[in-house]
Amino acid sequence: MQKARIERGTARTKLLDAAIDVIRAQGFSATSVDDLCVAAGVTKGAFFHHFDTKEALGVAAAQHWSDTTGAMFAAADYHSAATAVERVLSYVDLRRSLIGDVAATHTCLVGTMTQEVFDTSPSIRAACADSILGHAGTLEADIDAALSEVARADGVTAAGLAIHTQVVLQGAFVVSKAADDPGVVLDSLDHLRRYLLTVLDTDQTRETEPSQ
Repeated sequence: MQKARIERGTARTKLLDAAIDVIRAQGFSATSVDDLCVAAGVTKGAFFHHFDTKEALGVAAAQHWSDTTGAMFAAADYHSAATAVERVLSYVDLRRSLIGDVAATHTCLVGTMTQEVFDTSPSIRAACADSILGHAGTLEADIDAALSEVARADGVTAAGLAIHTQVVLQGAFVVSKAADDPGVVLDSLDHLRRYLLTVLDTDQTRETEPSQ
């Protein structure tokens, strides 16, 4: 996903922006402090002025990712859709529109780091969990308002479905990297949209075709 950049100018922010780009391209473990300094255009002294360790940078990068992407999603047009169903479906359409040809420009920083360090860096794992689950939480109100009574009776919850949207995305990112094919993400989002149409109260809207 492309990110909205904020608070540009400081060495710390330059390093965090660089971390988002470099870690998505080559992974957390393969990214050195030198790599980050070169990409950010700052000195190694500047790095250690702001971060005691690369792990501390990883924790801060996860929060920076949440802040920058969170600002982008908060300002997105899907919030202005007339009904909750339209807002949920438009969110999926937005995610689809963000997928490009290069994985490093549309895959998830926190998902990438989680896969590498979930068992070796509890602090980074926790920061990544806060980011992924926190974003899922922003979808809950619309999903709750959009769920059909049949789906509720079958045990579908807004919280569970919100997390499921992120499971689909994160899994699709991994498989698309393995296949070297961004089409995997697009297909997965199309399948997610079809599933949503089976559990949402589509009487709220006549708009059921995905935006291309």
